[in-house]
Amino acid sequence: QVQLVESGGGLVQPGGSLRLSCAASGKLFSINAMGYYRQALGKERELVAAIIGSITTYAESVKGRFTISRDNAKNTVYLQMNSLKPEDTAVYYCNVHFPSVDYWGQGTQVTVSS
Repeated sequence: QVQLVESGGGLVQPGGSLRLSCAASGKLFSINAMGYYRQALGKERELVAAIIGSITTYAESVKGRFTISRDNAKNTVYLQMNSLKPEDTAVYYCNVHFPSVDYWGQGTQVTVSS
């Protein structure tokens, strides 16, 4: 069983930065994919960024602005978000993927507005 605790969301002006953190309890391996999804109001949940070992992947809309990283010793994944735009406003969910099950964090609201 894995539990995920997220932190770091909030309100920021356009062009600003936020860092999300997601701490996982339970046994993880570096081969487990960890990542962030987001869901804006009225839209489907979408992948923002993911990391497996040292390999990262990003949604086209966030490439060059967001950076995902992972501290395996702390079982924690981070999402550094720079140059935020109003369209980045959403609830962000941390995810850990196992072959047979996905675990999700509780979600954290990110609002980009002036």
